Amino acid sequence: MIALTGGAYFRWVAVRGYPGVLWFTGDSYFYLGRALRPDQPSPSKTLGYSFALRLLEPFHSFTLVAVVQHLMGLSVAVMIYALLRRVRLPGWLAAMATLPVLYDGYTIELEHLLMSETLFVFLIAAGLTLLLWRIRGPLPWPAWWLALPAGLLLGYAVLVRSAGAPLIPAILVVLLLPRRGWFTLKAGAWLPAIAFAVAAAVPIVAYASWYHAERGSYALTTSDGLYMWGRVASFADCEKIKPPPEQRPLCMDPALKSEHDPPGHLIWRSDAPPRQLYESVTTPESNKELRDFALHAMIAQPGDYWHVIADGVGKAFSTHRFPVPTSATEELYHFPDHPHTFPGGKSWGGGGSALSDAMTYGRQFHPSRVDRPYADRMITYQREVSMPGPVLGVLFCVPVLGVLFGRQRRAVLLVWGTAATLLLFPIASADFDYRYVVPTIPFVCLAVGLSLARREKRDDEEARPRVLARPRVLAGPRVVTRWLGSRDSRPRETDPATAP
Repeated sequence: MIALTGGAYFRWVAVRGYPGVLWFTGDSYFYLGRALRPDQPSPSKTLGYSFALRLLEPFHSFTLVAVVQHLMGLSVAVMIYALLRRVRLPGWLAAMATLPVLYDGYTIELEHLLMSETLFVFLIAAGLTLLLWRIRGPLPWPAWWLALPAGLLLGYAVLVRSAGAPLIPAILVVLLLPRRGWFTLKAGAWLPAIAFAVAAAVPIVAYASWYHAERGSYALTTSDGLYMWGRVASFADCEKIKPPPEQRPLCMDPALKSEHDPPGHLIWRSDAPPRQLYESVTTPESNKELRDFALHAMIAQPGDYWHVIADGVGKAFSTHRFPVPTSATEELYHFPDHPHTFPGGKSWGGGGSALSDAMTYGRQFHPSRVDRPYADRMITYQREVSMPGPVLGVLFCVPVLGVLFGRQRRAVLLVWGTAATLLLFPIASADFDYRYVVPTIPFVCLAVGLSLARREKRDDEEARPRVLARPRVLAGPRVVTRWLGSRDSRPRETDPATAP
């Protein structure tokens, strides 16, 4: 409770120092515009977060949005603590596992941004909590009635951020792994997996059907090809890939490649090959061409591909904080010392400008404010208190031992696999970005805690009926007593007792 109160205090200071929310150039404008005008799906991003903003729109308060997101962050810490206590981890150790979630300065800043990451993490954490709630039970799989809402939460998380899509099949695989052996064919194991899969598919299929009705193709977005092209553009060599003639212009010329522009910035440049080649980079046809080109590059140049992935992981665990994808973008992950400046004129959500949308949603003329001295306190706090990269790297290594030698191997694999997927998938399919690293912290901390948990001695035997051993019959006259369980006695119902 003391740790939770401290985390709540710093979030209160953030709300006082920055009334309303913090703004991320581009993405925040997009989410807000789509919340005000959710008439059709976007080809560039899923709208799960915009739907959540739509629910809060009648209150016309950005401060309420920030408070709700901070409460989500606190709730994630509570879920971690509750799960670790259920595996009988000491209270002080379970509380320590929540400290990075409660006190990391970049986590608090990300919760205050009008961005999808906080809701995304909350949905995944809630889903995993349901799947692991019966972790001390005698059966190696969750109840189907817990797997069902967990699937709905994880399925909606994919609509909040499509980077969560790999989690669905990964979790299904883990659900089918018993505590001993490999895949199981027992009905009790398949039922929760089926319930989870069906529930997760409901929001995803519904969204894809809506996308098809509005845009003519079954998809969540049609922008993944552009991000994948950006991932391989720095090393793609047409002489090695040998793409079809229509895709050869996608290879960058040496002059552009020599600039070493990060993928997260390169894909938005007007002189980038995809924007020169296609009228729109998000049509189904151009998306397919870009995706095919990227896949061919990954297969033809696996060494180069793994090198860029390793480079991104190295940045995540480094002692140095890099200005990627640009220094301006990285600055948005810090508490600012001045109000945000909104761009004028451009429409980001199919209608008004960023400033007009902010004024419409919040019903105020100044949607960005910085109030001192509270803002100064958070600026100093974030500079001094954050998760060091090397420490995060060590935390990622500890659960490997838990998977191999721990008492809760399957649970550790589930949570650690979630953290690893959230870290690696964006790097492998798009680019390294610090806002993709912060969401891994809660899950790697939970995985470390589960690795340290001790399982009860008779964990597997509790479900088995206890059978009394047949008594040993000694040679000579049988001694019978009236007390069940005494030496040389027989069960009362099969052997009459002697008279008192």
